[in-house]
Parts: sequence; C-alpha cells; structure tokens
Amino acid sequence: MATVTERVARVEEAPVVISRGRALLTTLKRKPLGAASAGLIVMIVLMAIFADVLAPYDPLATEPEIRLKAPSWEHPFGTDDIGRDVLSRVIHGSRISLWVGLLAVGIGTAAGMVIGLLCGYCEGRLDLIFQRVMDAIQAIPGLVLALAIVSVLRPNTTNAMLAIAIVIIPGNSRIVRGAVLSAKQNRYVEAAQAVGCRHPRIILHHILPNVTAPILVIASIWLGNAILIEATLSFLGVGTQPPTPSWGLMLSSTGRAFMEQAPWLAIFPGLAISLAVLGFNLFGDTLRDAWDPKLRRN
Repeated sequence: MATVTERVARVEEAPVVISRGRALLTTLKRKPLGAASAGLIVMIVLMAIFADVLAPYDPLATEPEIRLKAPSWEHPFGTDDIGRDVLSRVIHGSRISLWVGLLAVGIGTAAGMVIGLLCGYCEGRLDLIFQRVMDAIQAIPGLVLALAIVSVLRPNTTNAMLAIAIVIIPGNSRIVRGAVLSAKQNRYVEAAQAVGCRHPRIILHHILPNVTAPILVIASIWLGNAILIEATLSFLGVGTQPPTPSWGLMLSSTGRAFMEQAPWLAIFPGLAISLAVLGFNLFGDTLRDAWDPKLRRN
C-alpha cells in the first residue's frame, strides 16, 4: 500500500520541484531587473567573502594626519575623522550585514516554518494558542520590539541577530501556515492519510516540499529587511559596537557628526545599505513572479 502513496506523491510533487528552477531561469531572462538583482547579490557576497583581499587598507588602522581626507585615487571613498579608510570599512562592513542577515533570517525562517507546519497541519487548540502568541508579537512594531530585546539582553551583534529573528518569526509562521492549509487539500495528502502514513512522514515528505516556494520567497525578502534593521540598530547604538566596521555604525558615528564637513562619510555606507536592501528585495520579487502560477505568464 505504501507504494501507492509514493506513486501518487511522485506524480504531483516531482513536476512542481523540477519546474521551479526552469521557471526562475526563464523569469531572470525575461526580467532584466531580476537578473541585475541576482548579480548585485553575488557581488555583495563575494565582497564579504574576499574582504581581506579586496580592502586596500586595514579597516581599523588609524592615521590622524590624513583625517577627513576627501575621496582621491589613494582613498577612493575618503577617510573618516581618525584617518581610517572608508572604502575598506565599507567592504568589511558587508560581512557584518550579511552575517547578521543570513543567521537572523535562517533562525527566524526555521522557527516560523516549524510553527507554521504544526499549526497548519494540527489546527485545533495548538493552532489557536500559537496564533494568539503570534498576534501578541506582531502587535508591537518590529523595530520597537527589536530595540526592547537588545536593550534587555545587551547591545551587541549576537543579540541584535536574535532580536531580528524574533521579529521575523510571526510573519513567516503565518505564511507557512496558510500554505500548509492549502497543501492539505491535495489528493496525495489524502492518499497518504488513507493508507495510514504517520503524521511526521506526511508533513516531511508530502507537505513540506510543496510549501518551500513561499518559504524561500519570504526569506529572500526578509534578508534585505534584516540588513536594514541591523543597520538601524547599529545606528541607534544598540547593535554592532565600535570599532567593528558596520554600515549602520558608520552612519551613526562619523557619518552623522561630520555630514556637512565630510558628506562622503554618510553617502557611501548609506549607498551600500540601499543597494543591498534593493538587491534582496528585487530578487525576492523575482522568485515570487517565477514560482507563483498566477504571475508566471504576466
């Protein structure tokens, strides 16, 4: 009897999984902005990985004699108030932003996925309890909640990452829950239940593979938002702490203090944040257009 279930699952699941890669490639070819966003993300990731090689100077090295030097061939992004090379700090700052963004989104997406799967599949009292908890969390603005969490714990990069992850969980869990409720109505799930498959097997083998698309889409969009929240927390002084290079911290300290005297101190880190957020948001939209049947042919 188990083979019947496997055949039903293969008939309906395999085409969905195989077609996603082709749909994404087709969408990238049709939409230049999607391809540009993918290229931008690759550039940022490579910049973070090879920061030690790409940075022309030590991001922590100070040279007071060249403080507040305007952009030049020697220092393309200029120097800050204590003579540190701004380009090197922007390059190394990409590591903090991507590290916090990837870990925060990974934790928040994983936790939201588990909650959404359990709530959508079990429903009943478990669903009611978890949804009320998610309502309570979402009732607080995300930035305010993140600030409160970091303030209670201690201002540093790790706690900022955990705070962002907690902000992400409610929205992700609701999206996954809705996808699970829809997937439960498919014939292969009914077939698996009819032949007596255990609940964990049904969830992992028949429901989870068919709700991965919305999970990946929302995760890609949240990466941009997580980078922005991390920069905001660092700007407010409760995220990454000096002297670690961080885009938000660069805006908060030297960028704000010397904005009129040395505008490049605010322009370049702000531009880096904008490009990173734009890249991840556009790529998330591309994934949605590629994997949503309603939008695929538009």
